[in-house]
Amino acid sequence: MSTPDTHSRLPSTLGELLHHCHETLCGADVYYGHGTDNPWDEAVQLVLHVAGLPVDCGEEVLDLAVTPAQRDRALELLQQRIEQRQPLPYLLGRAWFAGLEFACDSRAIIPRSPLAELILDDYSPWYTGPAPRRILDLCCGGGCIGLAAAHYSQAQVDLADIDADALALAAENRQRFGLEDRVEIFTSDLFDGLPPARYDIILSNPPYVDAADLAGMPDEYRHEPALALGSGDDGLDLTRRILACAADYLADTGLLVVEVGNSWEALEAAYPQVPFTWLEFANGGHGVFALSAAQLQEYATSLRR
Repeated sequence: MSTPDTHSRLPSTLGELLHHCHETLCGADVYYGHGTDNPWDEAVQLVLHVAGLPVDCGEEVLDLAVTPAQRDRALELLQQRIEQRQPLPYLLGRAWFAGLEFACDSRAIIPRSPLAELILDDYSPWYTGPAPRRILDLCCGGGCIGLAAAHYSQAQVDLADIDADALALAAENRQRFGLEDRVEIFTSDLFDGLPPARYDIILSNPPYVDAADLAGMPDEYRHEPALALGSGDDGLDLTRRILACAADYLADTGLLVVEVGNSWEALEAAYPQVPFTWLEFANGGHGVFALSAAQLQEYATSLRR
């Protein structure tokens, strides 16, 4: 990637730097799907980050001067974004989920699940039990789902994942929000490493990308842990295991919510008799189902085959 032409004036204000980053991204072969879906939003996040400004700034900051160091850092990040196809959250070391800023790096998948909306809506209307006292974030990665669930409630939350590196990041994020007293972290292959417990809500964003989609993913996804993406030919290897065991870990009024993304059609084909409830989201997202504890018990024979 080329830097601004030496005969033209280098960006000297935030507005000029923002314009340059936006125009450069518009002409670049990059993919958006890790917290933003367009070059303008990426440019805004990049420029505000190097300027040390919050993401909710208004237009009043556009005339602020940028230092040479800030400009050079922005151009360096822009070059890495384009030439290395690195997702922006990894370059910035932070990502936003459910209105919260999390530490983010290549130890775990970048948070982007529509489950954020479910948490902010207090699980309504899908969860109808008493106020959740215990929640499980299964396949937690860097912990964003479970930590957001803890932040917005008084529930005890367990985070579980098989990846030690991801759990180390989750621990850092737990400390970031001061939730050590209500959030436990477990190294666990799904339910296998968990203590006996009954959860009011189990939330899971497991690996669910099928082999075909995995082979054709944009380069940005190659920077994420492969363990957090693929799950067999149809993307459902882990989801099948979750469905077979979840009833044993839910309270009687409990709810299981699992994200399977584009593998939702394969899931319905695999379990045609199971009445999955597919959640709809005002802010976008698809492929998230819910099943109650009663439904998991009713269809246990089909789910455990």
